[in-house]
Amino acid sequence: MSKKYQQVVELINERINKQSYQPGDKLPSIRDLSTQLAISKNTVIRAYQQLEAGQRIEAHPRSGYLVAKRANPGITAISEPGYVDLMSLSKEIMSLSLSRQVLAAGSAHPDTRFPAIRSLYAEIGRHSRYQTNIPSHYQLPPGNEDLIRQLVFINQELGVTTSANDILITHGAQQAISLSLQAITQPGDIVLVESPSYFGNLLLLESLGLKVVEIPASITSGIDLQALKQALDRWPVSAIIINPSFNNPIGYVMSQPDRLTFLAITSGIPIIEDDVFGGLAYNHRPLPLKALDVENRVIYCSSLSKTLDSRLRIGWVIAGKYQHQIEKRLMTDNMGSLNLMQSAVGQFLTTGKFRQHLGKIRKSYAKKQRLFFQTFTAELDRYSWLQNHYHLSQPEGGFLCWLTLPKSANCNDIYQQALRHNISILPGSMFSTQNQHNHCIRLSFATFDENRQWEKGLEKLAQIIASHLKPRE
Repeated sequence: MSKKYQQVVELINERINKQSYQPGDKLPSIRDLSTQLAISKNTVIRAYQQLEAGQRIEAHPRSGYLVAKRANPGITAISEPGYVDLMSLSKEIMSLSLSRQVLAAGSAHPDTRFPAIRSLYAEIGRHSRYQTNIPSHYQLPPGNEDLIRQLVFINQELGVTTSANDILITHGAQQAISLSLQAITQPGDIVLVESPSYFGNLLLLESLGLKVVEIPASITSGIDLQALKQALDRWPVSAIIINPSFNNPIGYVMSQPDRLTFLAITSGIPIIEDDVFGGLAYNHRPLPLKALDVENRVIYCSSLSKTLDSRLRIGWVIAGKYQHQIEKRLMTDNMGSLNLMQSAVGQFLTTGKFRQHLGKIRKSYAKKQRLFFQTFTAELDRYSWLQNHYHLSQPEGGFLCWLTLPKSANCNDIYQQALRHNISILPGSMFSTQNQHNHCIRLSFATFDENRQWEKGLEKLAQIIASHLKPRE
């Protein structure tokens, strides 16, 4: 059952879609809607914040909330296909050292302070010593047999039933997506992505000379299916990249009905499903697109980077009808993989410690999400001009959240100010090609702890944001 605030969001969206509320109409006050629906004011506040973050409504001083004005509410504005130009910005931000940071909320690396990680590296050490006693050789595709057998079970738990013959081991999910794009596109082809979209995928599109069309995505429900259909009607699309479960960066989970609709709308088009956070559901999640695909066209990409350690660089691809093309590219790209890492991780996965580890980290991230939200929103709400004018997402899996600020915010400036105080965040400008998310920030709570360091860091970050947005006298 959806949470109460989500029910309010759905109610307001339904009234807007049915044009019961017209663009520019004033919505019921927080107090009035609370009374009408017999719910708390905080529930209404959170629903209105989410609707504002999704640009469905607008907050106006002394006027309350109004339905957002659009020239044509039935049509979503979609930019023309264009090339990506994010390399210089991404290189500058990603090359910064983490060693001096007081608040490491910018990276998407998992928390590695769990017993299983120590056991994993002990296994890697044993395999390293063993490797000195055998002849040197390459680990040829599709990969280490023991590791692949274990990945069959892992994929089954993720909802994807497959066989060992269907799995190709890659150098992280990033290589899996890169090889998939190379196999199904040519330079100049058009690829659809969500907006905002993971910057690593945008950089791949840039390096491969592909054109991009960004489809708006909602923090709650994901990619705008109406806008998706409009784009497919307008342009010849070669592929779609989508991250429908605990999305990076905004955290949404696409519902199962929407997944089926998505597959119906995109029939015949290759889909690259990025599912690196799929194993980090706090409770449950819908089946992956790969499990719902009846055309064998969904290319499923995942890795152990978010569930174990990003330094392992072990990913995999289940490519369906495109497996042969991708395996050929995997062979010519690598001429072999890291046999040490593959054999050690394969052995570690046979111990059963990974399953226990998953249970622990899911509970840990769920707790961290609640505490991070409570701590940071309390700091932001200390400033009257920020109250009810921001939205911090609360994902149901993973360890990333998305802060949406008023449109006047420049998160590149906030990023630079935070950096001077050794606080790491990622500005929203990294997650689009048109700079349309420059009022947003991606944050990680993977390593959040209830300690003075994090409290001081979040207090300072809230102060920086408040100072940046403080109204002029």
